[in-house]
Amino acid sequence: MSLLPIGLLGGAFDPIHFGHLRLGLEAAERLGLEQVRFIPTGIPPHRAAPRTSAPHRFEMTRIAVAGNPLFSLDDREIRRAGPCYTVDTLEALRAELGSARPLCLLLGGDAFLGLATWHRWRELFGLCHIVVANRPGITLATLEQTMPEALRSETQTRRDAAATLRAPAGTIVPLPIPSLDISSTAIRGLLAAGRSPRYLLPHGVLEYIGRHGLYRENNAV
Repeated sequence: MSLLPIGLLGGAFDPIHFGHLRLGLEAAERLGLEQVRFIPTGIPPHRAAPRTSAPHRFEMTRIAVAGNPLFSLDDREIRRAGPCYTVDTLEALRAELGSARPLCLLLGGDAFLGLATWHRWRELFGLCHIVVANRPGITLATLEQTMPEALRSETQTRRDAAATLRAPAGTIVPLPIPSLDISSTAIRGLLAAGRSPRYLLPHGVLEYIGRHGLYRENNAV
């Protein structure tokens, strides 16, 4: 019996919002994933440190994914000392889940365009499939126009529009999703300005932010 693929959705989740959750659900339903693991990052190597601490971001993510049997939460990156490289996370998951289980790394188009700057990025293809979420009107072919040559070559070789995902790893899969113009940056800006981000993120997450006074102006917690 073939093993169902598992989706992996990492990020700062600072805070997590409906755009993240919708991406996870679209991937699970369209690709037939057994589950989507949300993996809050600890110390990101490619960007500034998150606005809030790892325990707060983990707890907000836990609240957001609760109640959906397709979603689960993985704390391995926030427990890791030092920078969190995706290739290390995938190697650890492979050691736990075995070599036969298909793994799908879920990325937005912007993140995918920067893939060639990631640590040991070519090794990712031996560990997982890469699913690229595309907003309406944006395709992998469109993204290729601004890709570095090395990534363009990999994309042209590995693109799999059929997305059968029978193999454990190795393909790049386009995933059209509805456009939700939501960002953690915008939510933080609203909160810092004393405005409400209601309906941009789960109510439980918003309540948690309020209880702990997160994202207030000049407040880093």
